[in-house]
Amino acid sequence: MRWLLRAVGAILILVLLGAGLLLMVPTERVAQAAAQQFEKLTGRALTIEGKVTPRFWPVLGVTTGPVSMANADWSKEPGPMFAADGLVIEINASALLGGDIRILGLRAENPRILLERARDGRENWVFGGGGSGGEVSEATPGVGKSYTLEEGRISGGTIRYIDHASGRRIALDNVDAVLKVPDFTGPFTLELSALSGGQNVALSAQADVFSAFTEGRVVPLTLKASAGKARVAFDGRAGWNPLAAEGTLEADLPDLPAVGAAMGSAISTPPPGFGADRLTVAGQLTLDGSGAAYLRGAKIVADANEITGDLDLKPGKDRPKLSAQLRSGPLVLAGAAGGSVQGGGSGGGMQAAGWPKDRIDVSALGAMDAAVALVAPSVDLGVAKLGETRALITIDRARAVFDIRQMAAYGGSVTGQFVLNGRGGLSVGGDLALKGIGMEPLLQDMAGWDRLIAQGNLTLNFLGVGNSVDEIMQGLKGSGSLSLGKGEIRGLDIGGMLRTLDAGYVGEGQKTIFDGIAGSFSIAGGVLSNSDLKLVAPYLTATGMGEIGLGKRDLNYRIRPTALTKEDGSGGVMVPLWITGSWADPTFRLDLEAIAREKMEAEAKAAEERLKAEAKAAEAKAKAELEAKLAKEGIVAGEGESLEDAVKRKAQDALTEEAGKLLNGILQGN
Repeated sequence: MRWLLRAVGAILILVLLGAGLLLMVPTERVAQAAAQQFEKLTGRALTIEGKVTPRFWPVLGVTTGPVSMANADWSKEPGPMFAADGLVIEINASALLGGDIRILGLRAENPRILLERARDGRENWVFGGGGSGGEVSEATPGVGKSYTLEEGRISGGTIRYIDHASGRRIALDNVDAVLKVPDFTGPFTLELSALSGGQNVALSAQADVFSAFTEGRVVPLTLKASAGKARVAFDGRAGWNPLAAEGTLEADLPDLPAVGAAMGSAISTPPPGFGADRLTVAGQLTLDGSGAAYLRGAKIVADANEITGDLDLKPGKDRPKLSAQLRSGPLVLAGAAGGSVQGGGSGGGMQAAGWPKDRIDVSALGAMDAAVALVAPSVDLGVAKLGETRALITIDRARAVFDIRQMAAYGGSVTGQFVLNGRGGLSVGGDLALKGIGMEPLLQDMAGWDRLIAQGNLTLNFLGVGNSVDEIMQGLKGSGSLSLGKGEIRGLDIGGMLRTLDAGYVGEGQKTIFDGIAGSFSIAGGVLSNSDLKLVAPYLTATGMGEIGLGKRDLNYRIRPTALTKEDGSGGVMVPLWITGSWADPTFRLDLEAIAREKMEAEAKAAEERLKAEAKAAEAKAKAELEAKLAKEGIVAGEGESLEDAVKRKAQDALTEEAGKLLNGILQGN
């Protein structure tokens, strides 16, 4: 930037010195000479159109017609780098005769300024042609001389900034700016106002040692900036070559979209708990000149949440990376999931018609990578309320992983990982282990259901894809297991149903006390399936299988209990219980037809067994009679020999005997 300031200084000096010759030389020739000298010094063509009108009273000055300065030769953007409808320059004549440059007034009418950074890092405000390295030479006459500026003003201007490497574009319209430099080696002030993306933006700066600042060196600086309702203030020391700073930062950012528009980026309003209504940042800021920023002793207030700690923001190849050690007060992040999902509310309660369909915006995940360690005494997520939490949050290319190191919840603990993936849409997943969890408060918060009272363990592996809670729940998949200790199910008396064969044992005052419940489940397409549920209770055992619609919020589950009428467990009656319908209005039905079917099946089986027994007895009787008859004939089965084999043996012996007799008769006849 110093070369831009020096180049502007060079043209001012050339024009002003030429003003003394205007009485003797035509103004067109003066303008032409000034343009030629400027191009020689900077390597850029300068065009001054119309008349150059001198003024000698009451001050020495020059008024020009339209002025334009050529852009860098590598730029492909149309138009010049700088253009204005006219320039007005006024100086102190007596000071000029004494060798000092005291500019009383400098005004540009409707200037149009285009600033560009090429993909390879070249900048169009760095001029070439006049000195070594393609920069404006220190030896150029007039360049580097001290001067004062009583008032420099831009009216009705436009400024465009284009970074071809990042694609960022910043546009400022209706730019009004005033620069005052009462002492070249002393303090200066700058006031600027403009419109950006339809938002009012403003900048106010006061700094010491103007000459050092033009060189980019660090000087004391007080800066205030605003965009829409957002305000940022800095008090310390800063320089711009390279960009470096050290001082106190205070930012009030209730209007992040306006800040994004002013910076050429699209930033959406954060959800409740993350700065939807209030977002302030304060601390000691350090910019080390390499592009890295450090905020020490930071205090961040986002809506009702207050966070303190240290933050480091360093540039990366594709995006910056944030590293932080943070500690917070109680965190309330109930709006992060979109819609109302508090227990019993319109979003997540058992009485609700469905899950919230509000779109969840996680575009902010792609703004930077991160590694943040967080400690909080409690976290309210709306759908769940957590106790003391220690977690490591990492973000890599819009994918956030919450590694839960410690988390108290509902009288127990939670460990595992939760993943929020914003790459090409939104997906959520996790692998969690819950131990010693109070099921009543958990289900009250998650689904507005307070009928299950027990402590238990739960393992859960899940994945859901969608841009709202409703879409995620409709397509949820995963698996897990559940085990509960002693407890009760309120509003349902299974034993009473079985004793009376009446499904009316439902409602207030009814309950089923149990000693334990255990089972595993799988989830596919938003439907939880279970086939191995086991329930053990006084005088009651039961198994269960069926489906729970997590997406559609419905039930189709069958409990097959045995009501035990005696303490020794005998006298059981099997009565299947069907639970169907919506979560909001489930239907309980005893499957009495199943009892009849089972009775008929049992009777048929008994008859079949009886027929088999009778056939077997008849077979045994016939066999015994046959054995007795054969015994009379001298046929007895030997050890390990069947009756059939004994008959065959006896017949063979008889045949052998008869054959011997026949052979003997033949031999004797000879």
